[in-house]
Amino acid sequence: MDLRVQAAGGPLIGVLRVPSDKSISHRAVLLAAMADGVSRLRGVLDSADVRSTMGAVGALGAEVRLAGEASGGLDLEVTGWGSRGPVSPGVPIDCGNSGTTVRLLMGVLAGWPVDVTLTGDESLSGRPMRRVTEPLASMGAAFDTSPAGTLPVRIHGGGLHAVRFASPVASAQVKSAVLLAGLRADGTTTVTEPARSRDHTERMLPAFGVPVAGDASSLTASVDGPAGLNAADVVVPADPSSAAFFAVAASIVAGSEVVLREVSLNPTRTGFLRVLERMGAQIARSETSSVGAEETATLTVRAAASLVATVVTPDEVPSLIDEVPILALAATQASGTTRFEGVGELRVKESDRLEAVRAGLAALGADVEAGEHWLEVTGPTPLRGARVPSLGDHRLAMTWAVAGLVAEGETIVEGFEACDVSYPGFGDDLSSLGASVSPG
Repeated sequence: MDLRVQAAGGPLIGVLRVPSDKSISHRAVLLAAMADGVSRLRGVLDSADVRSTMGAVGALGAEVRLAGEASGGLDLEVTGWGSRGPVSPGVPIDCGNSGTTVRLLMGVLAGWPVDVTLTGDESLSGRPMRRVTEPLASMGAAFDTSPAGTLPVRIHGGGLHAVRFASPVASAQVKSAVLLAGLRADGTTTVTEPARSRDHTERMLPAFGVPVAGDASSLTASVDGPAGLNAADVVVPADPSSAAFFAVAASIVAGSEVVLREVSLNPTRTGFLRVLERMGAQIARSETSSVGAEETATLTVRAAASLVATVVTPDEVPSLIDEVPILALAATQASGTTRFEGVGELRVKESDRLEAVRAGLAALGADVEAGEHWLEVTGPTPLRGARVPSLGDHRLAMTWAVAGLVAEGETIVEGFEACDVSYPGFGDDLSSLGASVSPG
């Protein structure tokens, strides 16, 4: 499905509770499946990616029951496999487009005597898996992959020993996979990163009865194994990555004021807010609270009087890696040259996201250049409507929809259904704020 977007004829005005956090939702379902007893999960994101995780743990022996639906997501009751362990389903498990599902499952399954094959769609099947299989193999698990180290991957688990793993990349998926495998290993498993990545796994494990050692300053996290999980209740806050698209939209459309409720303010996820604010965005926080181990707040974003260019450094990138496309769009409306450094990881996302951002912004008339690990955008530049492809990438689909609000004429986003991976109602929510969008 294509989406037609007209240049905004007025400000964006309204209040939204964007969907629940995708990263936290994945982890809540996975940890509940691993636990003894019945966990109650409230506000789990209802999206294609999280449905992949729900289907996977069901195939492995957990029982996932829908207890209700709310505006924020799904209420689930999950009966875990606990101490008896997962079962081998006998058929491959399709992880769809979800890198989080497949990479964390490898860690979950590595310590059990199971034989499980994980597959995915064409996009996921092109993404690198050795960054996970290699450290898990060093712990004693065995994996069969394609010659390129990609899906499908067959896991032969069991008999793990603890390791001290220095990850070459700051990746929450890699870190989480190793820590989850460490729960089945003898001894202390420690992961050290080159920069701080998302810490939702470390924050959530204690709720399921497993302490995690380490701190942000040391860039390490450790678990002692073997350790079992006990059922827990988890509430999932609103996703900051989804909120970022509306924060940028409100900042660049004149006269706008958009209120975003219950957004997670986990410091490993809010790099985009820090970058927007130093560019001149007007963002106010109120109603700060805590949902479990996660901080939340209501964000009120008003149109910026002007935006100025900035430099995003490699140390900042792990806290905003998913928001680079929409921040690059903001940079087209900022004075000067904004440079994103150390963003080569974007080349192995759902698409070659770095090249896709360069090409899409160029099609819209932006002054943009990219290298192997960097992106530069010079502005302010008037944008013009264009036909831009999502490439099956949800972050790109939403970025081009927001771009259409400040591009002269009409913008057509090809393959807009890619939003279903994380935000099925994105077009409707954009329309509710006053944007002119329609299927095309």
